[in-house]
This record gives sequence, structure tokens and C-alpha cells, in this order.
Amino acid sequence: MGRKYKFHDNTKLHFVTFTVVDWIDVFTRQEYVDIIYDSLRFCQKQKGLELYAYCIMTNHIHLIIGTEDGGILSDIVRDFKSFTSRHLRKVIENSYTESRKSWMLDIMKKLGNQNERNKDFQFWQQHSHPIELDINEILDQRLNYIHQNPVKAGFVEKEEDWINSSAGDYYQIRKGQIDLIIIE
Repeated sequence: MGRKYKFHDNTKLHFVTFTVVDWIDVFTRQEYVDIIYDSLRFCQKQKGLELYAYCIMTNHIHLIIGTEDGGILSDIVRDFKSFTSRHLRKVIENSYTESRKSWMLDIMKKLGNQNERNKDFQFWQQHSHPIELDINEILDQRLNYIHQNPVKAGFVEKEEDWINSSAGDYYQIRKGQIDLIIIE
């Protein structure tokens, strides 16, 4: 049975959310956040991902994405989630400093074994809820939602202060300090 949320038109921008199983706060450590950044950069350079906005929270990620000519967003998202899941698992398993290692891995292994679409491990929740952003009002609402997420969670007072977000880039554009967002 298909899900309500699918990528229907690869020529449009989409809002997606990737959530860690059981809402585990994995991205409190920069080492894990860096894996997300590296994978996003790879998808931009090698798979045609266009990244328009992002926010990496402690247990989920919001993105506004598109694709270059001919790219298939569902394939890019599948590859991104698959790679980051495997890589994050390996880093967590091999960590000598992760105090929550056994707890996190036990949950991810338990949920992976319960889900027939996995072999023995699950890092991300199965769905990403792509929402097509074909109307400017919807795009503006989702962009605001992404950038306000850390403010509403109580982590920062101003959206541009959240380090793992494109809000700072958008703030600089509004102030005329930069002309273009480049995720490097």
C-alpha cells in the first residue's frame, strides 16, 4: 500500500523531514552532524541535489530540496538515508566516548528487527513526508517553520543563532551581506 506522501513532480521543490527512530537525540554531537553535512555535500556534487534550506535538530532534520535536470528526488533521499544510517551506525558502534552507545544501538536494533523493510537495524523512521512546494505561500510557511524550529524548541532566541541551520545564511542575505547561499 502506498503512502499519501510521495515525490510526484521532480521539477518542484519539496519539504522533507528525516526523523531518528524513537526521536533519539543523536545530533547533539558534532561528529554525527558532520556526517549529515558531508552526505548532503556529496548528494549535491554527485547526485544533483539542490538544497535550498535546512535545519538539523537534535533528533530530526528538515530540508527544502530540489534536483537538477533529470534527477529523481526519491532516489536521492533513499541513498542519503541509507548511507547516513549505515555510516552513523558504524561511528556509534566504534565510539569510545559515546556514553549512550548501548542504549541507542539496542533501540535501533530492536526497531530494525521489527520492521520487515530492514535487515537488523533502523536509524531513520521509514517515511520522510515530502510536501510539494508549488505555491509561494506554502514555500514561505515551510521555510519559516524550518528556521523557527530551534526557537520554538527553546534552544535559541533568534533563528539565525542556530548553528546547524540555513537561517543564518538567509539572515545575511536580508542584511545584504551575502548574495548567494553556498553550502560548503
